[in-house]
Amino acid sequence: MLLEERTISGLHDFLGPILKRYAIPGGRAIDLGAGSGALAVRLRDLGYEVIAVDMNSERYKADIPFIPLNLNNPDFAPLGNGTFDFVTAVEVIEHLESPITFLRHIRSLCKPGGMALITTPNMDNVPSRLRFLLTGKLHMMDEKVPNHISPIFYDLFIRQYLPRAGLKPIEHCSFPKNGYKVSRKSYSWIFRLITCLLPGKTLFGDVHIFVLKPIEDNDGT
Repeated sequence: MLLEERTISGLHDFLGPILKRYAIPGGRAIDLGAGSGALAVRLRDLGYEVIAVDMNSERYKADIPFIPLNLNNPDFAPLGNGTFDFVTAVEVIEHLESPITFLRHIRSLCKPGGMALITTPNMDNVPSRLRFLLTGKLHMMDEKVPNHISPIFYDLFIRQYLPRAGLKPIEHCSFPKNGYKVSRKSYSWIFRLITCLLPGKTLFGDVHIFVLKPIEDNDGT
């Protein structure tokens, strides 16, 4: 059965090589905000023992163990602290009331040496900057997507959110790499032109992709 991917079209396929690169066959993985279970199935196919988590059990269709949990819940202990080699949260953090608290939960779920992958809308890209300049509203954060409540900005995320949560970035990229899928195609050439004129490494792509690792005591940070 083909499971619905509740993300920008093509994102799960783009994540495939990244997930494979960090895969630990025989390890344990947990997918937070699992939706239908499409990403959880990909993790299982990489050899993980997987648990899927979401507040909505009705839309979950995968044959993988499922735990119902509101990810705004302050207690993640029932999920098993310090027991996972890999944690994923694809298009989740922007839906939550406290991004830093959620990142701390991700840190607590990781084993020593464990890793996490999260994605979130790119608030730093050219369409978002222009939208805010012209309307005072954020791209992918307006009334059209009322369940997006916490915009994540790259600089604050790296400089403030991650250190406070006890995490550090080991890889970052954007999807799509050199363009946009959410914006109208007729505007793409304008956005590309502006991108060539502005400094910054986060101007392309609709989605940030971060691979994270817990900060250990011997990191000196």
